[in-house]
Amino acid sequence: MKVHNNYVTMNAVRHEVLTIGISILAFATFATTALGAEPIVFQSAQRQTSLVELYTSEGCSSCPPAEQWLSRLKDSSGLWTDFVPIAFHVDYWNSLGWRDRWSDERFSDRQRDYAQAWKSEDIYTPEFVLNGKEWRRGFWNRSVPASSETNAGLLKVTSDDATHWHLTFTPPTGAERAFEAHAALLVSGVSSDVTGGENASRHLNHDFVAIAFIEVPAISRSNIFQATFVLNPPEPKPTGKQAMAVWITPVGKSDDLLQATGGWLNVN
Repeated sequence: MKVHNNYVTMNAVRHEVLTIGISILAFATFATTALGAEPIVFQSAQRQTSLVELYTSEGCSSCPPAEQWLSRLKDSSGLWTDFVPIAFHVDYWNSLGWRDRWSDERFSDRQRDYAQAWKSEDIYTPEFVLNGKEWRRGFWNRSVPASSETNAGLLKVTSDDATHWHLTFTPPTGAERAFEAHAALLVSGVSSDVTGGENASRHLNHDFVAIAFIEVPAISRSNIFQATFVLNPPEPKPTGKQAMAVWITPVGKSDDLLQATGGWLNVN
C-alpha cells in the first residue's frame, strides 16, 4: 500500500513536471513568435498625401453612387500614397425608417464642425471633403485626388499589435507649433441588406468605413511631435479587411489638413 502511494505520488510529480514543461514551451513559442513579428509601419512622403472624407448614410438614397466611387479607390495605384479615403456614416438619417449600424453621432458632429468652419448653414449626404475643404465633385468625375508637391512634413505611425500606436510628425520648417493627431480604424468589404428607409430592399456594399475614431494632442520632442493612442474595433468585431487612416492638423483647425498616411492591416 505504501509503495502504491509512492507510485501515485511519483506519477503526480512527473505529470506536474510535464505540465510545467509544456507551459514553458508554449510560452517560449509565443514569445518567439511575438518577438519575431514585424511591426506595422505606415509613413508618408514629405509631399502632402490628401485625405478624402465621405459623409454618408445607409438611410440616404443618393449615397450609394458616392460610395461606389469611393470603393473603386481600392484599385487605384495612388491609394495610401497620394490619398487616404475614409467614409464617415452619420446618424441624422437614423430616425427615418432605417438605423445605419455604422453611424456615429461623433461623425455627424464632425461634419457640423466643418460646416461651421466654412460658415455654411447646411450639412448633407453624400458630402465629400478633401483636405478639410468641401469638395463638390460631380458624379461624372471619375478622377482621383492627386498628391500635392507641397512639403507637408513626415508623418509616421507604428504598432506591434495593430491596437497600440505610436505617432511621430516632423513638420517642415516654419510650420505651426501645436498639432493634433487624428486616427480612424476602417473596414472594407462589408455590406447590409436594408429593410427600411429610402434604401429599403437594397443590398449596400461599403468600403473604408470608419468603425473607431480618436483625436489626441501631439507633444513636441525637439521638433518631432509624438502621440500614442489605442484603437479597438467595436464588438462584435466586424468581418472584412481592416485599415488605418491617420492625419495631422494644427490644434483647433480640423479643416486645415497638413499630412496623412495609412494602409491595410490584414488581408481577410
